[in-house]
Amino acid sequence: MSLALDAPAPVGFAEKIWRINWGLVLVLTAIAAIGVVALYSAAGGRFEPWAARHAVRYCAAFGLMLVVALIHPRVWLALAWPIYVVSMLLLVAVDIVGKIGMGAQRWLVIGPMQIQPSEIAKVAVILVLARYYHGLRKEDASRSLYTLPPLAVILAPVALVMVQPDLGTAMMVLLGGGALLFVAGVRLWMFLAAAITSIGCLPLAWSLMHEYQRKRVLTFLDPDRDPLGAGYHITQSKIAIGSGGLFGKGFLKGTQSSLNFLPEKQTDFIFTTFVEEWGMAGALVLLALFALVLVWGFSIAFRSQHHFGRLVALGVTAMMFLYVFINTAMVMGLLPVVGVPLPLVSNGGTAMVTVMFACGLLIGVNVYRDAQFPRTR
Repeated sequence: MSLALDAPAPVGFAEKIWRINWGLVLVLTAIAAIGVVALYSAAGGRFEPWAARHAVRYCAAFGLMLVVALIHPRVWLALAWPIYVVSMLLLVAVDIVGKIGMGAQRWLVIGPMQIQPSEIAKVAVILVLARYYHGLRKEDASRSLYTLPPLAVILAPVALVMVQPDLGTAMMVLLGGGALLFVAGVRLWMFLAAAITSIGCLPLAWSLMHEYQRKRVLTFLDPDRDPLGAGYHITQSKIAIGSGGLFGKGFLKGTQSSLNFLPEKQTDFIFTTFVEEWGMAGALVLLALFALVLVWGFSIAFRSQHHFGRLVALGVTAMMFLYVFINTAMVMGLLPVVGVPLPLVSNGGTAMVTVMFACGLLIGVNVYRDAQFPRTR
């Protein structure tokens, strides 16, 4: 029988729409709606300056997500390297002419827009690694020699992001890339060797860290060493979360956020703002919604008939997990404060577009789950 007869029939437009995981879309919308509520409260019961913009951004990003989901994965396979190269050029541009804010140089101002290229790099790394391992035989993926190119793909943006400096995003790119290497078939001993090497390099890393980063690490190890300085953020966050109790203080009744004791209440500490008002019950609802996203992500990955789509889905799922885990652990004092937003809840345009673009890729894997295309590097 010919290959043409064995190949699946083309998916029509109506079937593509049917294959969109509308349950996942609904969950993402619910998370974004919680973000609008939290930002409305953070502004003291006003839609400006954050909640209204968040809603508008989500609507625009929602359209982008659906467009991305309907594009054949073969297109993203072809565009993987161009997207990566553009993200690297933008990261270099940030280090040269980027806007400085809050002690870091992380943004590019392009006309009326302000973008954060490090967010784009997260998805670019996923696409390139998925393309690379899609083109490898399974036995080659486990060989150390074939691990060198993907390591370079991961470490190049990590180095540029660390220069900004942005420890949180660099950590996400590194861990997300490592997770994708693991599911691609890289041997466990390589990860153990990398971990041992990293431990040996800790003194060098410490010497290269900025003073405020060292203070954050020391504050994480001893929260009471500087309660009014480096430890102020996490101290106020713990007070707010603890005061929320089981069911919270009530909508618009959070004292730590409304009285401005809580810094960055609309971005890094938006989870704290939400939990203070809605308590543990609200936190569990929000985390359950994120858990549904992760479950659907794994389900889509396992149903994909092509390796590229499977790796893209797992990469996006790992990225979402890292976003949520690092942000929530950070605001509860379980990790140092590293500036990672809560996806679809924290205020921020580039992060919103990046997450929705990534979710579009994830949904697209499901739409074209039975697609077949040749291996290529």
